[in-house]
Amino acid sequence: MTTAAPAYTAEIRLPTLNLHDDLPFYEGLGFRLDQIWPADDPAVAIISGHGLRIRLERGAAEAPGTIRLLGDEAREALTAPSGVRVEFAPLVETMEQPATQHAFMTRRLTDQAPWVIGRAGMNYRDLIPDRLGGAIIASHIRILDEGPVPDMVHYHTVGFQLIFCHAGWVDLVYEDQGPQFRLSAGDCVIQPPQIRHRVLHSSDNLEVIEIGVPAEHVTSIDHEMELPTPHHRPEREFGGQVFVHHKEAEATWKPWRFDGWTSRDTGIGAGTRGVAGVHVARSGGTDGPMARHDCDIHFSFVRAGEMTLESEGEAPVRLSAGDAFVIPPGMAKRYAECSDDLEVLEVALAADFETTT
Repeated sequence: MTTAAPAYTAEIRLPTLNLHDDLPFYEGLGFRLDQIWPADDPAVAIISGHGLRIRLERGAAEAPGTIRLLGDEAREALTAPSGVRVEFAPLVETMEQPATQHAFMTRRLTDQAPWVIGRAGMNYRDLIPDRLGGAIIASHIRILDEGPVPDMVHYHTVGFQLIFCHAGWVDLVYEDQGPQFRLSAGDCVIQPPQIRHRVLHSSDNLEVIEIGVPAEHVTSIDHEMELPTPHHRPEREFGGQVFVHHKEAEATWKPWRFDGWTSRDTGIGAGTRGVAGVHVARSGGTDGPMARHDCDIHFSFVRAGEMTLESEGEAPVRLSAGDAFVIPPGMAKRYAECSDDLEVLEVALAADFETTT
């Protein structure tokens, strides 16, 4: 027999020096008085409002805290007579895209950057430590053991987000995109702004590359929606973007911008209306020319093989599978000493940019 959990009502306690001074302040903010005692010298008052129950108590040990009132009206912060601060903030956190602070960067797997435990117990390795001033985050994520992932239905307030499966497989489900499916090594999806989704199950030794723009963005839990949803609407737009699921097994390899190289276009440029482009390129053992690009953010991750990155004003760097690099606009660079099996994931913002050799 299961015993029901006890029911509680939550309240927070805040200190007061004098209820006679504090109560008019809170009532002016839309709180109401529910209880007060003792009658001859009130020391405790219970007030409520805006979904919050507060116990104002004379002599409480807590330091004055901060109440945040969320809504559409922007106002200067106020301070109660007893020192409690009241801030007014937007109900919905807005996404701000910082200006890109361009920099050349390489991140090698052998550098032994720390893996940290992040959301849903997954291990994260930062591929762009300075995040170009907050413009982008690139994470190498892994799950070591096969099994269910302790995830919830959630969404991100984000401008662009890519999930690229580097190794293993993971089962996912997305709002209005049909039943759950398996993302295998070489496959990728974009998660358009605010599309509800959930990570369900992973193989052992799963590795994915996750790109988020901007670097700091809000993840919100949706406690009401159940996935999969009953409708399959692949044409639905979320924040001006459509869901894209690219499968390596169905991809077409075509000549790339470097002679002798081939690439597969993931379709993400079209799905994001040019916000970002994602390609996977193979060298076939052919070196690339010295070239410059003019896109704002140019991130690459070595999926297989080896190459030497020769960049203007920088020492050559030998890169292999698991390594990443960022090339700022206008910097001349060359992919040299490429192995026959070299394969590079390239993420560019924006999708359309010029390369000059």
